[in-house]
Amino acid sequence: MKDVISASEAVAMISDGATIMFGGFMGCGNPTNMVNALLERETTGITLIANDCAFPSIGIGKLVVARRVKRIITSHVGTNPHVSEQMNEKFVEIELVPQGTLAERVRAAGAGLGGILTPTGVGTVVEEGKEVITVNGKAYLLELPLFADVALLRAWKADEAGNLVFRRSARNFNPLMAMAAKLVIAEVEEIVPVGAIDPDQVHTPSLLVDYLVQVQE
Repeated sequence: MKDVISASEAVAMISDGATIMFGGFMGCGNPTNMVNALLERETTGITLIANDCAFPSIGIGKLVVARRVKRIITSHVGTNPHVSEQMNEKFVEIELVPQGTLAERVRAAGAGLGGILTPTGVGTVVEEGKEVITVNGKAYLLELPLFADVALLRAWKADEAGNLVFRRSARNFNPLMAMAAKLVIAEVEEIVPVGAIDPDQVHTPSLLVDYLVQVQE
């Protein structure tokens, strides 16, 4: 059985300067309880890996507004104007990654791959500083895996063993990120007995999950 801990206990395991992956899309699927706990604990110097930066008052966007983030690896920042403001101030460093490439770099980390080859970005600014490999006469960029110290997830349901089910679009990026971090903590809306979830419905197996946090909303 997985330990069920509070959000504050969860973020107490995260040190300043940690690299944290957050699942979700535009705030949907962000672990809001643990985001709030990070704010309360005043964790700082975070490297944030996520599909986007949500909105100023929603999800992981609040970490940016509070200036707790020093580096962001993401696909999209347009919904949170604080990101561009802090980038122009040189307070935060941004690495913009095409969305499919971001997902594949995370997957590569979880699968133990040395990287992926993609034609996306060849001949553009995305290519700068990267190795170009030609396969069958076609150029590809070598994109390296993305690892994290911690992945903070948001699931709809878990059983007591830690098997996770995500609901609709909240599934975005969460299962991938469960594979690519040293420590995985899942914030869940409901915890049910083992056997209550059909094995065919499990999106992330318990093997990948270290702790559960019961949502308090």
